[in-house]
Amino acid sequence: MLSFLTVALRRGPRALFTGATFSLFMGDKVGLVGPNGAGKSSLFALLTGELQADEGTVSVQPGFVIASVAQEMPADQRAAVDCVLDGDRELRRIEAELLSAEAAGEGARVGALHANLDAIGGYAARARAARLLAGLGFTAQAIERPVSEFSGGWQRRIALAQALMARSDVLLLDEPTNHLDLDAVLWLEEWLGNYPGLLVVIAHDREFLDRVINRVLSIENAEIIAYSGHYSDFESKRAERLAQQTTAYQRQQRDIQHMMDFVERFKAKATKARQAQSRLKALERMQRIIPAHVDSPFSFNFYAPAKLPRPLLALEQGAVGYDQTVIVDRVQLSISPGDRIGLLGRNGAGKSTLTRVLAGVRPLLSGQRHGAQDLAIGYFAQHQLEQLEPDASPLMHLKRHGGPSIANALEEEQRSFLGSFGFTGDRVFESIAPFSGGEKARLVLALLVSHRPNLLLLDEPTNHLDLEMRHALGMALQDFPGAIVLVSHDRHLLRLVTDELWLVADGRAKPFDGDLDDYAVWLRNTHPSEDAVSTARPAVTDKERKRLEAEKRQRLAPLRAELARQEARLDTLNQAVAAVDSQLTDQGLYSLAGKAKLAELVQKSASLKKEMAATEIAWLEAADILEAASKDN
Repeated sequence: MLSFLTVALRRGPRALFTGATFSLFMGDKVGLVGPNGAGKSSLFALLTGELQADEGTVSVQPGFVIASVAQEMPADQRAAVDCVLDGDRELRRIEAELLSAEAAGEGARVGALHANLDAIGGYAARARAARLLAGLGFTAQAIERPVSEFSGGWQRRIALAQALMARSDVLLLDEPTNHLDLDAVLWLEEWLGNYPGLLVVIAHDREFLDRVINRVLSIENAEIIAYSGHYSDFESKRAERLAQQTTAYQRQQRDIQHMMDFVERFKAKATKARQAQSRLKALERMQRIIPAHVDSPFSFNFYAPAKLPRPLLALEQGAVGYDQTVIVDRVQLSISPGDRIGLLGRNGAGKSTLTRVLAGVRPLLSGQRHGAQDLAIGYFAQHQLEQLEPDASPLMHLKRHGGPSIANALEEEQRSFLGSFGFTGDRVFESIAPFSGGEKARLVLALLVSHRPNLLLLDEPTNHLDLEMRHALGMALQDFPGAIVLVSHDRHLLRLVTDELWLVADGRAKPFDGDLDDYAVWLRNTHPSEDAVSTARPAVTDKERKRLEAEKRQRLAPLRAELARQEARLDTLNQAVAAVDSQLTDQGLYSLAGKAKLAELVQKSASLKKEMAATEIAWLEAADILEAASKDN
């Protein structure tokens, strides 16, 4: 259904790839991989028709619908759910024609269009769009907010939902897991697993790729090489090929030995048995993965901290939140050198807010924060990319904002340091304004490393980073002698780096008894509340509890009445639809004499079904509101 035959694509004098020949079919789930600048996004542009091949032929089966994620969402004042509905182009086309037919008074055409709308599931489209947004982390209230009110990351989620809304034959996804929390990533994996068409995805999340794809197209040295199997199969096959081509494989063995020592250290502790088993699994994968990255341009280490006091940082009965609203209460946490903590929890539960409190950039609402006298925090968050100076070069950033030892070093040493983060040659002198998000993230990491921290607080550090840099970061964190607190949707990094998981949920932060697979089960078995903000409440007496229960029953009474009203209306409409359908079985309607009556009944049936779909949505919303209110204690 989609094929490349000896295709070549060039950017100026440089060939991105030449002689590309392969075929993809319905049901294939393909991972497109390669270093930044190799031509992955350009290949997507070939498929969508935005670019033309310099040589060869790109063939897509005629009539096939190709869906992709919009690069930017316009500053739209419409509700998020309405913008998601735009993804179904046929739905929007029929709706536009229906408005035109109704305005022109064309009854027969109106009836036919309502039948078309019913055939494509148009009456349930809004509910489908709402489910997509819910899976990506939006509450029932948020989906009705204007798109312009959301941040860039949330607008990216809306754009992703819009692409998923399309009834497409080919789905192209470029970094779909960026800006998603782990729970949204898990939901997206399940959704893509059920997608019936051809999926081609660019992603730098190793575990996401391994769970979603069954084929790999790798752009290497201006060639496109096809591999069968999951992503780990690709890495294993590529590793074997690279190991035969280079002796660099040998120097990577020290990293495997380091992993083995790390696992042995924790396997001896009974309290860490489950984490040790998880690390053993990670070691098994590392032995395949490491050789696949012997040609990586990135390799760096964290400088040894000047001092490692114990403990580094502690919170006592800390209340975390904003504007006097408590999100996480009574946090009791002590962090010492060698600790490796991964924070888990749903979007909005308070992971990032807790990290900001640990970093000292947000105050506690109550409780105590105790930092050691020699505490040196290295804090990474996405907003720091926006705080870089657009007109300054990487070298200038290092001189102005780097740690004292490297900021005052010889330029040769500074350039060598930046080279380990991928800034080589004249790149170190160029203004960062046109740099990609990945390059800016690498620069922020370089500045962080240069300050020799003894506590790393990393909030989604892998957003924008490609697989090679993620690998380098993971290996550097393995050797870091200080403490680490990590928030990430990259499960491979969490498995590689952390040995202790904390769950932020229901207004508390506590150690999580389990691994990431157990966390996925926990997500499936729990339901997020409509409001992620949870405040601690004091204990109440029996008398007070009875009063609160009576007030709650009184508050819920109109909600139950509304739900009952919608249910009754649904019953009435069902009966009306059944009556009309029964009339439509009359064979006399399909003669010339019955034509007018048939058109009338078809229009009436379509109108009733449209009203029934709207009533179903209202009934679902009433049920959601009642459920949320019932949980409000």
